[in-house]
Amino acid sequence: MAAVAQCVRGVLRPRLPLLSVALRTSPRLLCAATQQKNTGQNLEEDQSQSQNEQKVEPSSAEKLLAEEKAKLEEQLKEVTEKYKRALADAENVRQRSQKLVEEAKLYGIQSFCKDLLEVADILEKATESVPKEEIKDENPHLKSLYEGLVMTETQIQKVFKKHGLLRLNPVGAKFDPYEHEALFHTPVEGQEPGTIALVSKIGYKLHGRTLRPALVGVVKEA
Repeated sequence: MAAVAQCVRGVLRPRLPLLSVALRTSPRLLCAATQQKNTGQNLEEDQSQSQNEQKVEPSSAEKLLAEEKAKLEEQLKEVTEKYKRALADAENVRQRSQKLVEEAKLYGIQSFCKDLLEVADILEKATESVPKEEIKDENPHLKSLYEGLVMTETQIQKVFKKHGLLRLNPVGAKFDPYEHEALFHTPVEGQEPGTIALVSKIGYKLHGRTLRPALVGVVKEA
């Protein structure tokens, strides 16, 4: 055993200086590496912390840009609303103007038609006043005059119809205050109250609008 121990000491003795040198230098190297590692970690932590702060707290320039963007968006919204309202107003004006033009075309002859109605009334009264029993071949002058009046009345009614002017002769119809004007009320046997028993003067409508109401007598309850 003593011989083995002496042999081991002999082997290790030449290497002791190298181990001592390594032990003396390794702590410094380990310390420097540790410091470099810690420094790198600290730098990374500082960078990540600064980035997080930049993300959490925007800069003043970014705040100003965000405020300016919000103001511009609000102004754009207001301008868009005003533009839409202006378009709607313009469309309403256009439609009203178009309606006025169309009504002017339809009802521009209203006053002229009213004047012609008096002529039609005179023709109607003239034909009604001629005794039917007197219209004979033995009385050719009266017969020719009557036929001329009838033809004139027929022609004027054709002209009225061509321009949208229609007669209102509502005998037996229900009384309508928009189309008829009641002159009197009277009980009539066999007729329903509220109906028209007599037409004193023919009415007229121009394109569906009452130009002159018919003058009528209305049936009332007995």
